[in-house]
Amino acid sequence: MGKLDGKVALITGAARGQGRSHAVRLAAEGADIIAIDICGPIASVRYPLATPDDLAVTAKEVEALGRRIVAVQADVRDRAQLRAALDQGLAALGRLDVVCANAGICPTEDETLCSSFIDAMDVDLVGVQNTVAVTLPQLGKGSSIIVTGSTAGMIKGTTDAMGSPGGVGYSLAKQLIARYIEVLALQLAPHLIRLNAVHPTNVNTRLLHNEDIYRAFRPDLENPTREDAELAFPVMQAMPIPYIEPEDVSALIVYLASDESRYMTGLNIRLDAGAMLKAPPAF
Repeated sequence: MGKLDGKVALITGAARGQGRSHAVRLAAEGADIIAIDICGPIASVRYPLATPDDLAVTAKEVEALGRRIVAVQADVRDRAQLRAALDQGLAALGRLDVVCANAGICPTEDETLCSSFIDAMDVDLVGVQNTVAVTLPQLGKGSSIIVTGSTAGMIKGTTDAMGSPGGVGYSLAKQLIARYIEVLALQLAPHLIRLNAVHPTNVNTRLLHNEDIYRAFRPDLENPTREDAELAFPVMQAMPIPYIEPEDVSALIVYLASDESRYMTGLNIRLDAGAMLKAPPAF
C-alpha cells in the first residue's frame, strides 16, 4: 500500500530535475501522473532546457513502477496549453488530486530590454498562477497543491545579489509566491483543499549547474568551473553541504501530497540545510 494509492498528480517541469524526481517518487507511492513540460528553449535561458526525450525518460521511469502517465508538452505561460494538457490527463486518468506547480527557470540573456526579467516572472510566478487556475476546478475535498519556491526568494538581499534582470526576476517571483500561498490558502481552506510551498536551497539540477550560476558564486573568477563553484556553494547553508538532491525535495512533496498532511496549509516550508538560520528573511 502506497501513501498515494488511487490519486492522480499533475506535475509541471516534469521532464527532468526536481519534476522528474517528484513524478517518480509520487508514482512509487501509488499515484498516476500527468507530466507537463515545455520541452523546448526559451530565448533568455542560456542553459539547455528539457527536451521531448527527457520527458519520454520520465514517462518510462513512471511506467516501470506500474503506474499510468500522460506526458504532454505544454508551456505554463499559456493557460490554454495547460488546460489542453490537463484535459488529456483527465480523459485518460479520470481525476485530479495533487498539483505540483514546479516548473521554473533562471534566465540571464536579454535579447530585448529586461526580457530575462519578464520571462522569469512569467514562468516562475505567472506559470504557477496559471497552473493553479487551470487545475482548481478539478480539485475536491482533500486535494493538495504544492508550489516550488526557493530559498533565494526568502533571504534578504538575494534579489539584488542575483545581478542580472533575469536573476532578479527569479528571486522576486519566489518572494511573491510566498505571500500568494498564504493568501490563497485561506480562501481554499473552507473547501478542505491544501496549498503549501516548498522553498529549497541549492538543488543539484541544471538550474544550479550552469555557467551563470557559477559566476554568481565565484565573481572572483572569469570562467569558473563546476569545481570552482562547489567550493563556494556551501556558504549558502548552515550545514556544510553544497546542495541538496532532487530526491530530498521529493520526500517532502510526498508528505504534502498525502493525507498525512491533511491539516497543513498556507505554509512556506524551508528545505534549506539551515540557510535561513544564517541570513535574515526578506520579509
